[in-house]
Amino acid sequence: MRASEQAYLTLLEEIQSGALPAGAVLAEVEQAARLGVSRTPLREALRRLAADGLAVQQSPRVTVVADLDADDIRSLFEIRRALEETAARLAAQRGDAAAFAALAAEFARVDLDEGEGRDAYYALISRLDAQVDASHGNDYLTSALRTVRTHLVRVRRMARDKPERLAASASEHQLIARALASRDAELAAHATHVHLHNALDSILTSLDSPSTLPEGTP
Repeated sequence: MRASEQAYLTLLEEIQSGALPAGAVLAEVEQAARLGVSRTPLREALRRLAADGLAVQQSPRVTVVADLDADDIRSLFEIRRALEETAARLAAQRGDAAAFAALAAEFARVDLDEGEGRDAYYALISRLDAQVDASHGNDYLTSALRTVRTHLVRVRRMARDKPERLAASASEHQLIARALASRDAELAAHATHVHLHNALDSILTSLDSPSTLPEGTP
């Protein structure tokens, strides 16, 4: 793997996990030394993060991790609704019904306990996303969704420690998967719309109650 790619992936994971919070300075000399790369590949990695919207160049020599506030999240969900509802409609029409039925069954018995159970739940969501992507057959839609999901990893941390929301989310994902399995395109799109509405409401409520946020959440 190229040094710039490795540096990009490491910084991306640290931004998404909160290890590098909003406003953190990504100083070239310090980051290059920490990641064990020269400054040229480090600059390439920072340019990619800026193109993703995850870093902002405040001056020619200062790059920082981008902020993520309520207005940013609302804007993200506006485009997310348009993309994911379209993807759900297409996937219901074109996808493998048996694969979606199997995913629905997994959502029905998901374990939402702390630690490994929740990690497995988020991995299951990623598998549903991947199955939808493989089903709708539109490369442009897949590319656009990939960009949105890069930011969603940061956003999801805001609801991760809310058990009641996680339980509701699991039920919502089960309904989406069942609709996809039954090839009901409108139900799949509507279930996706309801899930995204509830997810956004939960996240914005979390932002209004800072004491409820996990440590390190922006």
